[in-house]
Amino acid sequence: MTRNDALTQATEYFESGRLQSDLAALVAYRSESQNPDQAPVLQQYLQEAMQPRLEAMGFACSIHENPHSQMHAGPFLLGTRIEDPALPTVLTYGHGDVIWGQDSEWRDGLTPFELIEVEDRLYGRGAADNKVQHLINIAALESVLAVRGTLGFNVKIVLEMGEEIGSPGLADMMDRHRDTLAADVLIASDGPRLSAETPTMFMGSRGGLGFDLVVDLRKSAHHSGNWGGLLADPAIILAQALASITDARGQLQIPEWRPTSLTPKIRAALRDLPVGTDGGSTVDSDWGEESLTPAERAYGWNSFTILAMKAGLPEAPVNAIAPMAWARCQLRYVVGTDIEQTLPALRRHLDAKGFDKVQIKPLDEAVFAATRLDPDHPWVTYVQASLQQTTGKPPHVLPNLAGSLPNDCFAEVLGLPTIWIPHSYLGCNQHAPDEHVLKSVCREAMQVMAGLFWDIGIHAPGRATT
Repeated sequence: MTRNDALTQATEYFESGRLQSDLAALVAYRSESQNPDQAPVLQQYLQEAMQPRLEAMGFACSIHENPHSQMHAGPFLLGTRIEDPALPTVLTYGHGDVIWGQDSEWRDGLTPFELIEVEDRLYGRGAADNKVQHLINIAALESVLAVRGTLGFNVKIVLEMGEEIGSPGLADMMDRHRDTLAADVLIASDGPRLSAETPTMFMGSRGGLGFDLVVDLRKSAHHSGNWGGLLADPAIILAQALASITDARGQLQIPEWRPTSLTPKIRAALRDLPVGTDGGSTVDSDWGEESLTPAERAYGWNSFTILAMKAGLPEAPVNAIAPMAWARCQLRYVVGTDIEQTLPALRRHLDAKGFDKVQIKPLDEAVFAATRLDPDHPWVTYVQASLQQTTGKPPHVLPNLAGSLPNDCFAEVLGLPTIWIPHSYLGCNQHAPDEHVLKSVCREAMQVMAGLFWDIGIHAPGRATT
């Protein structure tokens, strides 16, 4: 049996329709972690859909309550498949929870919790994020086992049901079970490819910090004619404060928010990477840090975003000065940002600008930390070579994703090199109505992962070729 046999086995899994039917069964679980009413479904996804399949492959599985149960956070599945303790060990990960279905907002003929095929697209909530991604990796392991009879390495898996609410409890679980989950590398899948036609691999992610800015001046609104010009307007104060954080093109004006890690090596790694090619939106060339390329802005720099803001009654404006104004804000940040100083630096900045009435309220939800692995790490170059061998084209190698993932739980708590190989693309409508995956990407992803797992079983980094 050869590597090509494993690729053929993986391709047949896709072409026979089994991947599509298996994905349909997973999408049917309404596993909305943001909806407390669906808590039983989070447990069912692990017990009914995941555990039997993994045990049939020889995994020893256990399901654990979330240590942060007070947050209605979902459970975890931990699984181990040990062929020989002396062999290399790969840890993999996935999440079976999804965001709100947003049922009424999907286009005619589509519904979030039924997988529907339209040409090259498979529509369904969680189809891209993250159900197809861990399904492909599990099925690729099955393909190698079917051909070779063994993997040639050990596998451990973590499946969580709370990633969409910030992965509460995941770091604690990794710490509590660090001996059980000890491995040589994390190889997992989430997020999008940079281009649907080319595999992507990334080795970390930007961090995400959320906070509210609030101007709360009085208990009630006051008539805008009688009191206009006499009472401070919270909305105007907040708008001015927000405008001071960046300039008119979004360039950060707080020195501590500008990272120090965009080194020549990282710039070289980002130089030829596409940005926004599959997302359906055109990159605004006149937005963001003027001296940086689009790739450097997205993957090597920090960005500030106002997610939502409110004053008064937007749905029914009245002639009154609102008593308060509110904005939900977010900083996406890269390695090289001192996150402990981020909000204190904002406080100093606002005070210096005369905005002492603006309150900063940190959010209680989890914060994903920024992580990044050296592009020259042996596991990076190894995976890169395997992907190129399978597809005949060099993959896009990204030091870190622009979005955020709980990668710090693996990179920092477990101390692992981390490599992510996404099986979606930028235009997948992740976190939006009409979420979907491309069948063409799924087919190639099955081959890519089967080839990689075949290779690891023969000549993983640090292991003599057999």
